[in-house]
Amino acid sequence: MSDTIERLMESNLLRVFNEPDFDKRAVAIRDTYAPDVRWTDDEGVSIGHEALNAKAQALQDGQMAGLSFVKAGPVYQTTGFGHLAWQVFAPGSDTVIVAGFDVALISDGLITHLYTVITAAPQ
Repeated sequence: MSDTIERLMESNLLRVFNEPDFDKRAVAIRDTYAPDVRWTDDEGVSIGHEALNAKAQALQDGQMAGLSFVKAGPVYQTTGFGHLAWQVFAPGSDTVIVAGFDVALISDGLITHLYTVITAAPQ
């Protein structure tokens, strides 16, 4: 098991997507992703630190405002690859609002490609 892959997957979830502060998140993004990172989700592809931070900010300001991302299991990994399932909760609630997982390709100690899959969404 690689401590680097585990750290990167947890940073992606907790220091980036769970962080409401734009500047703190920007630091975490530099520590976590390659400059030309490609993030793919149902809405399309975002390329680079600035695009990733802008999209994460839009989530924090919009549909994810006030909600928290929580790990839904361990980081699974193999060489250059990480997987982490997650859930989203409202403060003080144990009801899952959204669930999904992230898959990342990792090279030279940074995430180069990130894929987000939603497995349970609000009705």
